[in-house]
Parts: sequence; structure tokens; C-alpha cells
Amino acid sequence: MAVAALAMFVGIQFIQPVKNRSSQMDTANDISRLYPIPAGIQDILQRACYDCHSNTTRYPWYAHIQPAGWWMASHVKTGKEALNFSEYGRYSLKRRRNKLERMKEEILEDRMPLGSYTMIHTDARLTAEEKALLVNWMAEAGEK
Repeated sequence: MAVAALAMFVGIQFIQPVKNRSSQMDTANDISRLYPIPAGIQDILQRACYDCHSNTTRYPWYAHIQPAGWWMASHVKTGKEALNFSEYGRYSLKRRRNKLERMKEEILEDRMPLGSYTMIHTDARLTAEEKALLVNWMAEAGEK
């Protein structure tokens, strides 16, 4: 039984999910093209949001081991369907404003970043000051 389980574990390592890495460097639709993003805000977004909400994910070592890689791929897919900073410019004006409002709510209610993400990616945990900076920036961007 243990040999069969080990063989199955080894076998599934050959079934790797597609990585979320944009093959093109086209940033024409990136959120930064629509709204000026101060460096401090951009750093927070990249550290706490972009892995799941952009076209480029930083993959930790465990993402190459299945089934963890499949689980991560599923989270990234779901995250990008909800919000994709790399494709933000493709959203209608109404949808962009709605996304900014939703982002503020998610941050203020501690729903984002996900606890399952910050448990391992401790650098993605937002301080009260970082939350305030993000929410204020999002409020300003929503007015434009």
C-alpha cells in the first residue's frame, strides 16, 4: 500500500499546472496606466496582491510539488477572475470603480489578502498603516 501511494505521489509530479507568467510584456492594460500609483503603494500591491491578482505570479518552492501546485493554480485562477491588475484597463469605467470599492471593503474587513496566503507569505500581511494607505489611494483613484 505504501509503495502504491509513493508511486502515485511521484507520478503526479509530472502533471504540472500552467504557470501564471505573462509571455508578453504588454502593460497597456495595467492599472498603473490608468491611475498614478506611488512607489509605496505599488510595493504593497506587488507584495500582497499581485501573486493572485495579476498576470505574473511569484512561485515559491512548494508550488512545484503536487498537489500544492494545483491548489495554488486554482487560487490564482479564481483571484484573476475576481480582479486582474494586469487587465484592469479592459474593464469598463463602472466596473473599475466598483472594483476599487470592493478592494477597499475587502481590505477593511480583513478578507484580503487571504489568511491562507498570509500564513505562508508573512510579508503579505498588511499593517494598519498599509491598509490605510491602500484604502486612501483607492478612494482617490475612484474619484478620477
